[in-house]
Amino acid sequence: MGAQRRCVSEIVELTLEAPDLRAAEHFYRTFLGLELLSRGDDRIWLAVGERTRLGLWSPGAKEFGDRGGRHVHFAFSAPPDQVDALADRLRAAEVQVRGPVDHAGGDRSVYFADPAGNLVEVWDFLERGDGALEGVRAL
Repeated sequence: MGAQRRCVSEIVELTLEAPDLRAAEHFYRTFLGLELLSRGDDRIWLAVGERTRLGLWSPGAKEFGDRGGRHVHFAFSAPPDQVDALADRLRAAEVQVRGPVDHAGGDRSVYFADPAGNLVEVWDFLERGDGALEGVRAL
């Protein structure tokens, strides 16, 4: 089988199930600085940069049979100076934080759970060293 032509270019949205929409919105807007795009009865959309959005949806069936599920974790990219600042803000709010963790390539991450228990990573990989030069191909 020959090389497959890539048919997608990037992630546009990630949607998480959040039993308490207001708590989840507050968390992501307060600590990560995400901008509110829209708020409905059963979902909230937040901007992550210019080309990606994070959905926070209440539990239950949605229009395409969507339902909540579990994932391992997901990561946001951040400038290096924001990794420590975020860890400090979260700790001040009594959120348990692991890190900053120093990785072999010189990049750093912090890990924490959001109010719904989703494991979140904030990582400066794309802003430092090999990641800044090669993007995800450096991984």
